[in-house]
Order: sequence, then structure tokens, then C-alpha cells
Amino acid sequence: MPQKRKKAVVVGVGPIEGLGGGVARKFAANGCHVLVAGRTREKLDLVVENIRQAGGSAIAVPTDASDPAAVEALFDLAMADDDSGSPANLVVHNVGNNQPLPLLDITPELFESFWRMNTLSGFLVAQAVARRFVVAGGGTLIFTGASGSLRGMARYAHFASSKAGLRMIAQSMAREYGPQGVHVAHALIDGGIDGERLRLRFPEFRARLGADGMLDIDAIAEAYWQLHLQPRSAWTQELDLRPFKENF
Repeated sequence: MPQKRKKAVVVGVGPIEGLGGGVARKFAANGCHVLVAGRTREKLDLVVENIRQAGGSAIAVPTDASDPAAVEALFDLAMADDDSGSPANLVVHNVGNNQPLPLLDITPELFESFWRMNTLSGFLVAQAVARRFVVAGGGTLIFTGASGSLRGMARYAHFASSKAGLRMIAQSMAREYGPQGVHVAHALIDGGIDGERLRLRFPEFRARLGADGMLDIDAIAEAYWQLHLQPRSAWTQELDLRPFKENF
């Protein structure tokens, strides 16, 4: 009897030409049944159709990652041993958004919304994974970070504080659950990603960077896959990725 494919979960999927979509495609191409989770059903369906056209297996799961009940429902589905695959052993938290704002223009409500999106969602995913992966014998959880995870630039207090909080969740979880077989990694994405967001919203900025000045989505996705394949005798907890031209 052929072995079932493993499930993978990508939380925070938007357009096809976005990092979440690219990671989902990579995991599907490597034999996973992918639960594609995000807020917008239409975008998720396009990513799933793209994966299926390439011969992969995926399902769209509309999910508000800042809602505890929605996150628990997603992981109940992910850990089911059913016709679509065996329980998940690979999860990526890719939730987040960013925009520059002067400090005095940031309302308490807006500040909290960034915390809910970038930090609370990571905490909820971390708890959902911890509850299930230890019992299941282990697995991999990767958090997508940013330059703001390490430093607070002018006009980014709301974003940097929320991403730094996510980084601390990843570190604490790695120390607590690594010895129990859960590989927790935090990926610092230091630079612009050559995806739909830059192409549509910031075309002039993208043109100034040039093709070699941005991170390629498929290259990031490959790095995530390699994190998952690492033997437990040499796990990476934090990985920083940037174009070779990027100043750091």
C-alpha cells in the first residue's frame, strides 16, 4: 500500500505571486498536501488551482489567524489522518503586513491591529502546533520575520514592535519545544520581495532595486524547505536571507 503524503500548512497566503503562495507551491511540488490558509477566499482558490494545475495537492482554508477558534479549527483539519494525507509535520506562519507611518499618526487601534496580525497570530499558531506536534512525534514550524524584527526604523514603530514580538515567541518556543522534537525556525527576510505587492504598489521602488536587488520568492521557498529537511543534530533556529546587493 503506497505511503500517504504528509500535510503541510501555510498560514498567511495572499496572491499567487506572494511569498505564501510560493511556499505553498514549493511544499506541494515536494509531495505535500498543502492547507493554504489566509483571509481572502478568492486569492486562496487561485493559489490552490495553480498548485493543482502543476500536479500538486492543496486545499483552501479561509482563516483569520488572529482568531483562536479559527486557528484551532485549521489545525484540527491539518492533523486529521484522512484521504488527503497523514497529519501535518510542517507549518509556516507567514502572516503580516507593513506600511510606514509617523509615530504620532499611529492610533492605539492601529497599533493593536498590527500586534494582532503580526504577533498574536504567531502566538496562536505556536500554541496550536505545540499541542499537536509533540504528541505526533515532532515537526517543523517556520516563522517569517523581517528587518524590523531586529531594528526599529523611523516610521515603523508599530511594525517593528510587532515583528520583534514574533521573534521572541519563536526563540522561546524553540528553547521549550526543540528538545521535544519540534524544530522552530525564524527566517529574517531582509529586503524587498519580488512579488505582486512591490510590482503593483511600488513599481518605481522595484525598478530602482533591479532584479538582483530583490529576494526571489522561489529562492526563499527553497530555503524554507531545506530548513524542514535539516537533521536534528544541526537545526537552524534563525536564518537571515537577503539579496547579495542588500546593505546590512
